Amino acid sequence: MTALAVIALGSNLGDRAATLSSAVGALDALPESSIRAVSSWHSTVALTVEGRDPTQPAYLNGVALLQTGLDPFQLLDGLRAIEQLHGRERAERWGDRTLDLDLIAFGGLEIDGDELQVPHPRAHERDFVLAPWLEVQPDAELVGRGRVADLLAALRSPAAAASGDERTGGTA
Repeated sequence: MTALAVIALGSNLGDRAATLSSAVGALDALPESSIRAVSSWHSTVALTVEGRDPTQPAYLNGVALLQTGLDPFQLLDGLRAIEQLHGRERAERWGDRTLDLDLIAFGGLEIDGDELQVPHPRAHERDFVLAPWLEVQPDAELVGRGRVADLLAALRSPAAAASGDERTGGTA
């Protein structure tokens, strides 16, 4: 049995576009897996623990849809191996990185564990995840949260902008 996985990709160090393209190739090469769609790359301001930080290198972000026969934990292991292959170091939370791969959704599954949370717990707050996801899957729904188009519209609403929402940059 296979599932459609939604994977967010991000990079703000080195040749970001080349790294993201290489990561897409590595995702496609995972066992029992094939890329179904890849969004365009979206440039975003870095998001740190303190909020948006335009003094940090900007991110390129996108989303890939991956049809996979791997289970979610096998896929997570594959994502971590791809990050490591691209020089990812986990020195600080939401720090600069050569590559960030986040499992946003996995079919209709809901997992709430220490090692893995699916859907991603902050995906509904992240313009840089929702916009590219909507680009490749216009009818997408985030389990437990609703239609991706509605979530993105709410983030981009005048009320969200007026509240100083800082969730539009960085990594998931």
